[in-house]
Amino acid sequence: MVQFLSNKIPSEQTNKTMQNDNQLLDAYSQTVTKVARESSDAVVQIKIEKKVAQRIRKPNRQKSPHGTGSGFIISSDGFIVTNSHVVKDAIKITVSLQDGRQLPAQLIGDDPATDIAVLQINAENLSIIHFGNSDQLQVGQLAIAIGNPFGFQYTVTAGVVSALGRTLRSQNGRLIDDVIQTDAALNPGNSGGPLMNSFGEVVGVNTAIISSAQGLCFAVASNLVEYIVGKLIIHGKVRRGLIGIAGQTVRFNSRVQQRFQLDVASGVQVQQIEVDATAYNSEVMIGDVIIGLNDHQVSSIDDLHKLLDENTIGKTIQLEVLRKGKTEKIKVIPAEIS
Repeated sequence: MVQFLSNKIPSEQTNKTMQNDNQLLDAYSQTVTKVARESSDAVVQIKIEKKVAQRIRKPNRQKSPHGTGSGFIISSDGFIVTNSHVVKDAIKITVSLQDGRQLPAQLIGDDPATDIAVLQINAENLSIIHFGNSDQLQVGQLAIAIGNPFGFQYTVTAGVVSALGRTLRSQNGRLIDDVIQTDAALNPGNSGGPLMNSFGEVVGVNTAIISSAQGLCFAVASNLVEYIVGKLIIHGKVRRGLIGIAGQTVRFNSRVQQRFQLDVASGVQVQQIEVDATAYNSEVMIGDVIIGLNDHQVSSIDDLHKLLDENTIGKTIQLEVLRKGKTEKIKVIPAEIS
C-alpha cells in the first residue's frame, strides 16, 4: 500500500519544534559570527620569499618564489604566532593586516620540533587574541578556524573538535604530542592560523591536513604553543639536550621481557656514537638498548627526545641499558642542541 505525504497543516507542537530548531541554528550562527567579528582583525596573512639555488643550465635565472600562510597577533607589541614550516628558509617576510597595512616582519624564534614560530612587526593599534586552555577541550566542542587558504584572505570555517591527544610527526622528525583533530575545513594557506573555541580564545594552531581525506585536520594544542612561544620570545629557540648517539627502536619478545622483568615492550638500540660530541657519552656502547632515563621508561626514540629537555643539559643523568644479557646503569651528560 502506497502511503502519501499528508497535506495537513502543521500542528502547534510541530511549529514549536521548528521554531526551537531555528533558534538553535541562529544561536550557532551568532556564536560563529561573533568570534569571527571579534577575532579576524588579529589574524594576519603572511607572505614570504624564498631563495632558490641557481639552475646549472640557466645560471642567470634565479627565482624567489612566494609562499603564503596565516598567523595571529598575541600582543600589542606585535608578536605573531605562526607555523615554523610557513617561514622556513624565508629571506623576506611580509605581514598583511585586515585594515590593508603591509608590514615587514622579523623572525624572533623558530621551533621545527613543534612547528611553531614567532614573528614581530612594528605597528600601532593592533588587535590581539588570547590563548585558551586546551586541556579543557572536549570532543564535539565547536571549533572555528580563520586563515588565508590559497590566498583568500580572512576565510572562516567551523566544525567540531573530532579527537584529542593525537600525535603528529614534525618536519624535523620529532613527534608533536597533544595534537587536536578537527573537521573545520583547512587548506594550504591556513597553516599558522588560529583554531578557536566559542569564546574566541585560541585553543590550537592549525598545522596540517591529510590531503587524501576529508575533514581530517590537525592543530597544535594551545597549552603547548603558549609554552613554546614564551621560550622563543625569551631565548629565540627551545633548548633541548642531546647525548650524541644514533639509534633505532627495537621490540622485545616475551622471553626477553620476562627474563629482565621489563615493563616496556621496546627500547632504543644504540647504532652509532659520536666520540667527539660535546656531550659526555663515553660509558655508552654500540649495541646497548636504552630502556630508562632517570627512572623514566624509554620505549622509543620519541620517548628519549621528550625526556632530553632543557633541564637535562649539562647535568649528569642515568641511563638504564640492556648490555650483554644484563641490565646496567650508566651515566651521561647531555649537551645542548645547537
